[in-house]
Amino acid sequence: MATERVVVDPITRIEGHLRIELEADDKKISKAWAETTQFRGIETVVKGHDPRDVWAFVGRICGVCTGTHSIASVAAVEDAFDITLPDQARRIRELILESQEVHDHVVHFYHLHALDFVNVVSAAQADPQKAVDFANSIGSTWSGNNVDRFAEVKKTVQSILDSGQLSVFTGGYWEHPDYRLPPEANLMAVSHYLDALQFQRSIIRINTVFGGKNPHPNFLVGGMACSIDPDKSETVNQVSLDQIKKWTKEIHDFVRNCYFPDAVAIMSVYKDYFDIGQSSPNFLAVGMAGATYSGDPAESRIPTIHPEIKPGVFLDGDLHTVHPFEPWKITEGISSAWYTYADGDEAQLTPDVGETTPQYTGPTPPYEWLADDQKYTWSKAPRYDGRAMQMGPIARVLLAYNQGESTTVKLVDDALKTLGITLEQLNSTGGRTLARAVESVTTADYMIEKTLPEFLDGIAHGDIDVFNGSKWEPSSWPKETKGMAFVEVARGMLSHFIHVKDSKVENYQAVVPTTWLASPRDKTGQLGPYEEALAGNGQHPLVRNDEPLEVLRTIHSFDPCMACAVHIMDPEGEESGPFTVVTG
Repeated sequence: MATERVVVDPITRIEGHLRIELEADDKKISKAWAETTQFRGIETVVKGHDPRDVWAFVGRICGVCTGTHSIASVAAVEDAFDITLPDQARRIRELILESQEVHDHVVHFYHLHALDFVNVVSAAQADPQKAVDFANSIGSTWSGNNVDRFAEVKKTVQSILDSGQLSVFTGGYWEHPDYRLPPEANLMAVSHYLDALQFQRSIIRINTVFGGKNPHPNFLVGGMACSIDPDKSETVNQVSLDQIKKWTKEIHDFVRNCYFPDAVAIMSVYKDYFDIGQSSPNFLAVGMAGATYSGDPAESRIPTIHPEIKPGVFLDGDLHTVHPFEPWKITEGISSAWYTYADGDEAQLTPDVGETTPQYTGPTPPYEWLADDQKYTWSKAPRYDGRAMQMGPIARVLLAYNQGESTTVKLVDDALKTLGITLEQLNSTGGRTLARAVESVTTADYMIEKTLPEFLDGIAHGDIDVFNGSKWEPSSWPKETKGMAFVEVARGMLSHFIHVKDSKVENYQAVVPTTWLASPRDKTGQLGPYEEALAGNGQHPLVRNDEPLEVLRTIHSFDPCMACAVHIMDPEGEESGPFTVVTG
């Protein structure tokens, strides 16, 4: 069969704009290119600004993983000025990161990824009682699993179908032959989809209490911008603390009794996806979800979440050996990206001296094909010791598993046994999806058992200090200094690097998880993780070129956030589009 060219633009149900170009032979993907079609200029915007203000700029890189860039920024500045964070300020940041992490994972699974496996239209054919029986059979004890609720959802789905307009479900490939769940499982999943809409609204309020608003909560170099006094209405008080305890319990209940059983059950029906989407055989994480290091993790002055889980990397497919993480092995290349370096396009720069100089050489939009050119994306190509790296929940789960974190070990071992797969098969579309559910449980457990109790105990003993102002004034700063931070956020290790000179930002670089994952080919021809997952072994299925459901399944398993990888709209401020799936 002749090679066909397939373009998927945009990849839907993600944050930002991602275009995938493919070559397919006999219903298999033979080549793939990941193309990010936006430019992020935030690093250049903050040059010349007061470093204490940078968090407010870089926080706008994204509104989905809201707050994470701001935390990375203030931690990098604190490293540059050798600022030690008060314990209660650190715990507040941890609560924000933990709640945001679970919020992101729940939204991703139910609202962005599950519809790749769940057929909404089929739910209208389900028997509500059999849907309850199915929920019980997979160990889901979620309070919404009852006949009345499932009947109500079935009626809602049917009314949508009767209207002739599928509303938020428009554009799904509902006639694709590879939807496999029985109607009752689809009904349960659609019901939980709607429950998750309500749930995620509550969970993110934790960010609002501590940050004043959401998205883009407020932060402060040296601490937090909120104050604590249980007896005052204008502070974090007893009322808000009681609310946070309630919301934290809701988080724990939902991920343990609804999300995790759903993920295991759905992926058990699609078990072949633990052999599909294998990507780069290297993994990098600096800890479990929410781990934060101000400076080199090996020299960090400030404790972090799960301090017993040390940063590490897995190399060349060996998932049982943890190598030490060495920050200066990180470089970024631009041989396939629309940038230029002063030392030439073949240079590999460490982020502390990184450059963000755009040089677009591609065709004028709309374009039919980008991959014929050497440069085809706005995403740089980060590498660790020359290797493309996977990161995110899968890397963190492997790290925690190998270092014996008890909850992770039990969840992973139980899931491997239930699914009949090996640890090595977690490097897959199914594995990345499962790891995200595992991590949601471990994060919720730690939040309710460790972080929140320590925070509340501190308040009970009179510790309400959330700001270290000893080095707030520029007169206390060195004439020139550099700082860096590493934070484990929803999609992986986020790192920020700052160079301060004469009290102003001289240079700034953000190396974000999606830049690692969506990276293009490097100067050696090594594929980025998205590209490797689709075309690395030439066996990834693509049954229908005009309904690339399998492509969505694999790319969504990474939870892309293209606004983080690159950011900004076109020069006129207009939306680019419309987009369609085309074949050729």
